[in-house]
Amino acid sequence: MDSASDSADLEQATAEVRPRDVVASSLRDVEAVDDLYRLSGAEAFGLTLADFAVALDEAGRKSNFGLAAGAPAEAHQRQAFYRALHLRELALARACALGREAAWTQFMAEFRGPVLQAAIGITRSSSLGEELADSLYSELFGLTQRDGRRWSPLETYSGRGSLMGWLRAMLAQRHVNHFRKTHRESPLEDVEPVANAVAEPQPVQATELAEAVSGVLGGLDAEARFLLSAYYLDRRTLLELGGVLRVHEATVSRKLKRVTEEVRKKLLKALQNRGMSRRAAEEALGVDPGDLDLNLRKLLQAPGDPAFLRKEGGL
Repeated sequence: MDSASDSADLEQATAEVRPRDVVASSLRDVEAVDDLYRLSGAEAFGLTLADFAVALDEAGRKSNFGLAAGAPAEAHQRQAFYRALHLRELALARACALGREAAWTQFMAEFRGPVLQAAIGITRSSSLGEELADSLYSELFGLTQRDGRRWSPLETYSGRGSLMGWLRAMLAQRHVNHFRKTHRESPLEDVEPVANAVAEPQPVQATELAEAVSGVLGGLDAEARFLLSAYYLDRRTLLELGGVLRVHEATVSRKLKRVTEEVRKKLLKALQNRGMSRRAAEEALGVDPGDLDLNLRKLLQAPGDPAFLRKEGGL
């Protein structure tokens, strides 16, 4: 075998091994990575466990796991950071960035309409909004080349906020950039506020969200509260929860998915009942729970509930 063939074989072997090495080393402290992978639904998007693990690791390192710059992150802090991410949207964005067809089909089904509405709102014009949305898609599809490969900005989405909020920020920035190119001598008063509109939610929105969360979580049954508390707050694995509930871990995963979807739907409805638009309600759900004035453990554990006490005693 000649040297060129040897080099090609080595390059292919390295490309195949690297993702597994990343999972084994960079994410060795994430005990529940398999749980997070299943909970995210990443497999349906054509995303492998290795690719999902890389996305988690990059998201954590990008923001130092939510800690102050330079502060060391303990294993439990890293795990808590990963669990707080928008896991499904992170998996969807990363799968799209990698060119997975199933992911793009889902992405367009979910976001084509909302992105167009957001673009029209930013430009205040249907035709200009369509142009803005189309220009964003061309960028997201990965028409840009970096290091000899197709690159999509979706690789930069970290899952800390909602994917729709991130897309609105992309639209607003592209609109500002276009304005600057075509109106170099004009002030930006009419444009900058649009870009700023995707910043952190206003305090009143956070207050409304906190009240909605309190009402929705307080209305869940004992098992649902137990699952959310044990998995997200106590960081129990699906296997451990399956042992407590005496069911297979796959059943626990389905239960968790059903509960989280139910909570999201109820929160959206509660926020809309408080006068928020659908879009504003969805963006409000991107707020970091740690920023809300809530004692989530107290809300979920409901110590006086006998059903909860029985389950708690089994852990």
